[in-house]
Amino acid sequence: MSAVPHACLTREQPLLSKKARPQAFSWSLLPDYSNVFSAKAFKAARILRATMTDRGLGPLPIDPRFFTPARHICRTERSPSVGALLPDFNPSHGSLYMYAGKLPCKRANMFKMTKDAVKNVVDDGGKAVNGGEKAVKNNFYTSKPPEDDKSHQMISSLFLGPHAENYEYFKSNIITILEATRDARYNYYPEDGPFINESVQASEAFTKNSDKISKAVKKAAELLSRHSVPWWSPRYAAHMCMDMSMPALLGYFMTMLYNPNNVSIEASPLTMVAEIEAGQQLCEMFGYNLDPENKDVPLGWGHITCGGTVANLESVWMPLISSLYRAARNLKFYPLALRNATKDFGPLAFIADRFVVETCDGTKKLFKDFTKWELLNLKVPTVLEIPDRLSVEFGISSAFLQGAMKKYGIQSVGLGPLERQYDIQKPIQYMVASTRHYSWPKSGAIAGIGSDNVVGIAPDIEARLDLDDLDRRLKASLENQQAVYAVVAIIGSTEEGAVDSLTGVLKLRKKYQDQGLSFVVHADGAWGGYFATMIPKDFKPGDPKNAEPPKQTGAGDGFVPDASLRVETQEDIFALRYADSITVDPHKAGYIPYPAGGLCYRDDRMRFLITWTSPYISRAGTTESIGIYGVEGRCFSNLSAHWAAMATKESSYICIPLNLLPAERKAMQDPNTTSESYDKAVEEEKQKIRDQILSKSNQDIINEDANREPQDRAMVLLRALGSDLNINAFALNFRHSDGTLNDDVEEANYLNRRVVEVLSVDSPEDDPTKIPFYLTSTEFEHELYGNCAQHFKKRLGLAQDELNLFVLRNVLMTPFPTEGNFIDKMVQIFQEVIEKEVEVCRKRNETKENHHSFILQDGGDKVYLVNRSMFYLESRRRQLIASAKIDDKTMSTYQEAKKSNPGETFFLSTQNKEDISATILSDGAFEAVITTKSGKTVAKGVQVKSFTAIKDRPLNAKYRDHAYPSGFMPFYLYGPSVENCHIDHMLLRAPNIQLSASNLSLSISEGSVPPETLKSGCVLYLDGVQEEAMQPFLPTSDLVGGQGPTSAKNFFFAKGKKFKVSVFADRYGVSQGGPGLGAVDHGKRLATGEVVLGDGVWIDSETVNRDPFQRPSQTAKWREEFDKIGKELE
Repeated sequence: MSAVPHACLTREQPLLSKKARPQAFSWSLLPDYSNVFSAKAFKAARILRATMTDRGLGPLPIDPRFFTPARHICRTERSPSVGALLPDFNPSHGSLYMYAGKLPCKRANMFKMTKDAVKNVVDDGGKAVNGGEKAVKNNFYTSKPPEDDKSHQMISSLFLGPHAENYEYFKSNIITILEATRDARYNYYPEDGPFINESVQASEAFTKNSDKISKAVKKAAELLSRHSVPWWSPRYAAHMCMDMSMPALLGYFMTMLYNPNNVSIEASPLTMVAEIEAGQQLCEMFGYNLDPENKDVPLGWGHITCGGTVANLESVWMPLISSLYRAARNLKFYPLALRNATKDFGPLAFIADRFVVETCDGTKKLFKDFTKWELLNLKVPTVLEIPDRLSVEFGISSAFLQGAMKKYGIQSVGLGPLERQYDIQKPIQYMVASTRHYSWPKSGAIAGIGSDNVVGIAPDIEARLDLDDLDRRLKASLENQQAVYAVVAIIGSTEEGAVDSLTGVLKLRKKYQDQGLSFVVHADGAWGGYFATMIPKDFKPGDPKNAEPPKQTGAGDGFVPDASLRVETQEDIFALRYADSITVDPHKAGYIPYPAGGLCYRDDRMRFLITWTSPYISRAGTTESIGIYGVEGRCFSNLSAHWAAMATKESSYICIPLNLLPAERKAMQDPNTTSESYDKAVEEEKQKIRDQILSKSNQDIINEDANREPQDRAMVLLRALGSDLNINAFALNFRHSDGTLNDDVEEANYLNRRVVEVLSVDSPEDDPTKIPFYLTSTEFEHELYGNCAQHFKKRLGLAQDELNLFVLRNVLMTPFPTEGNFIDKMVQIFQEVIEKEVEVCRKRNETKENHHSFILQDGGDKVYLVNRSMFYLESRRRQLIASAKIDDKTMSTYQEAKKSNPGETFFLSTQNKEDISATILSDGAFEAVITTKSGKTVAKGVQVKSFTAIKDRPLNAKYRDHAYPSGFMPFYLYGPSVENCHIDHMLLRAPNIQLSASNLSLSISEGSVPPETLKSGCVLYLDGVQEEAMQPFLPTSDLVGGQGPTSAKNFFFAKGKKFKVSVFADRYGVSQGGPGLGAVDHGKRLATGEVVLGDGVWIDSETVNRDPFQRPSQTAKWREEFDKIGKELE
């Protein structure tokens, strides 16, 4: 077996008595270790390790796979002492030993180990020990590590490693941190002596409480180890999470021990400076100027927040809120406040006839002559330089300006008075792609802009901000004189990895500034900001060399080729240096622990827009308090290739990435493209991907590319695949058994949802260590994604309806190699899961024969049958109401039973599995059985004849309405006469409820219902019943079970309930599908009246919504598991 990290001993009880007798040892994870560290513990550990080495037993390695938190070790027969779990592999038989002091314990079968831990104990050959499963050998490398891949070696030094390969280095640094913490505390006036002495530590109360904490820690650690997903593994490709870097973890752990409050030098003399330095580093990464001597470009400034949401909030707050003390803190309303201060008798009136300012379109004029529109549309630099100009041109000091503006600033007078004074009737807007992060409307609400004024710009077909739609919106704002706070370019959407065209947004701002409309440009780089590190230092926009793939310097097995971004993405990330502000989340692509956010300003003076103290006009850098600023005191390309080309025409499914293949883009731009030529070009490119990328090692690709023309190189194609960054959105659809492609969006969503359920954790019963490959998902809402979602559906072969589209996502943040068959193995697992779930989808959508159950209702010499519908099973996916005849003997038996039990509901069910369309409706006859709702048999061998459909409406998703009825509840009304009629609730949308009533009392007050119309079925509205407000209904047992409000008699649809009704003719045929079946011609109403429900009421909100293939949910067990921690403290 390859070398594994050494063990770490920690203390729960004193390790050594005064006589140096071995005491109790246990293993624990690092968080425990930090709590129990002591010098004695490590002295004992060193003694024990030295002893083991001296006796030829070697160092004490331990594979992280054996780590179960705080695993206790057994007592031996030879000694009462307890040994530490110190496994050592014997190359001949792979056995494990335990050591208690000097004495070996029995082998692994004597250990108190969890079943899962034992299953992972394997020898070099992969043979399982103790009945464990055969292990798969590490397949990152085919034979040897990437010895010549210097960049990868450097990256490998930054992480603990998927198998904790760098554990010893990490432990050593943790020890250094803890020892420094110990020394810092001890050396602060050591003459004070100990405050917690040995007698206190030995007291009963101390030890009892310490034991409770220890048990709670163990339980919490056990739950975390059992239920946490393996972010650190290259197998994890779901959320935007990966192993955190060791420098980040060490810094977090180190600083946590000192708990600094970075508000002022007084509270945090060192870490506050470190935060300022970190902010400057972020600015440098984005290309902002940090040289105070460079007067041609504004000086950048950045700071840390507790997350991207707060950073985005601050960026919204920045252009809205005015300050008490700094003149240029509010880009929109500060000019209005300043204008008030320069009016007659105002403190700045003396500058009114001399202060000249440049308008947005470049015109220079007296500030006092500016119109409202001109004041609201000053350029960012123009507003920010006003205080400095007032100082230079008029000698106005910062203190005077502060006092002068105090009376007029928005923070004093409020937003409302300024809007009323200047007659601002149209709310100022914030524009951002509708695919934006949830923090944008949230921030708009908190900042007072109002979430409705955070305007969503439509995405293009690859989920980037649609510049044409933005252009239309800005044009409308200009024409309507409606100001704009800012336009946001998302640099890496969290759902699709899409990078908005920041260069395009900046060009549009220049275009509209020339026409008099100006706004802030903010870049939301929460996810994609760190990709600025991938921009070459010598990058020049427009340089043809940008299109060339990077030179590869690696060699050998396991070689990881350097990845590069698309040219367009590079240029947009390069353009970050021109954005007015940027948010970034170090806890995402920065590999930093949660939560960590950052906000950078291109012009450091912009930070004063949110300050709460008086700023200085000088821009010289100082070590200042920063708490006053703000609102708070190539791996992914490889998977993209698989998603694009993994399915063939023979596959039972298709896999379509959101991002177009190069062949698709080219075909769409060619006006002569036909559907045949489009399909051919796409298939040829997929085959190229299979032949030149998927079937090759990284080194093979590089070697073969050397003999290809630049435009034909596989690396060029690989660079063009997938999203702009490292998030890939893609979706699946399945083929029916006959090879035709499913066109139902709901059923495609079902397949994708089932696949991601298998490849993610959604229940306490799920074992994260048994999930071999992780994915996640998102949903493209029709309202937000519009044409983007519709185009994606089209490529998937789905109906372009208004249903949301369920989409799979992978996020690859692993820095580790994709060589060997590792990715191929993950994809193979994925394919196996798909194929299994496709079979479920086929059963759900193709099975025709089934046992069918009908609600049995009277009809004179015949009966009426109401099918117990199910939305999610093809054989019962219809709302069917029919009339039929049964033999006289059975009819007599049924009538007698009904007379004896007037409140009973009777069902007629097929005795054999039947296909409704092929046999029942075609032949009109079948054999059945009549039962009660409790299952009691009333009659067998019932001969059903003359089965005739009155209503046979399909319930597939494409036939359903997009909203529930509002102001009424629609039913089908049918029967032989008004005196003997029935109703059944129209199932227009899912989920829904089946409500049927027979033998009701219908009183007509106006109009009439012709008998023939009634026999063929018409539409009845329960007027005033707000179905929309009641949907979705609770489960049946909650609606009609028990006493009080939930009892059957209190449910709105119950015996004796009265309703005002309107009756209309059904405008559609017997088998007509929706949507819109509930729509009627109100001008042709047949009748109005009142209906009273009788005995025959049936309520069922469960069967109609049941998915027979749904996996049981056990999420309630999460709380039960978590409660166990608290019990340890009782």
